[in-house]
Amino acid sequence: MHIAITNTQSDIAISEKAVEHIVSAVLEVTSVSCDEISIQFATKEEITVLHADYFDDPTPTDCITFPIDPPDEAGLLGEVFVCPKVAQEYVQTNGGNEEEETILYICHGILHLLGYDDILDEDRAEMKQQEAFLMDALRKKGLLTLTS
Repeated sequence: MHIAITNTQSDIAISEKAVEHIVSAVLEVTSVSCDEISIQFATKEEITVLHADYFDDPTPTDCITFPIDPPDEAGLLGEVFVCPKVAQEYVQTNGGNEEEETILYICHGILHLLGYDDILDEDRAEMKQQEAFLMDALRKKGLLTLTS
């Protein structure tokens, strides 16, 4: 599987190798196989433009996903755009760890590619449960870092 990683932001240090390990572990834990997935780390300005252009909402957001092939097909699963600056700002206000918050956004985006949604309350609850499951699995594997 190829994990395409693009990083146009400089708010948080990111190791491509660490992201590869995180994404591989998430796909393994969810039993998803694909040929390719794209993870893009965007600036706050870039994510705001995407949010406005594709979702008619001109505010920054944590992540945006573009599913391409269904999870049961082996092609390009899709693209996940993550904004580490939003993670930083969230942590400054609410506490936590900016690397873990950014990793949570990666997990959240992959879950969207797998068909999970967070619009309705019951869907949001299921999404939160899956996020917690994935973060726990990553914690057990020692993969809650973006720099190693």
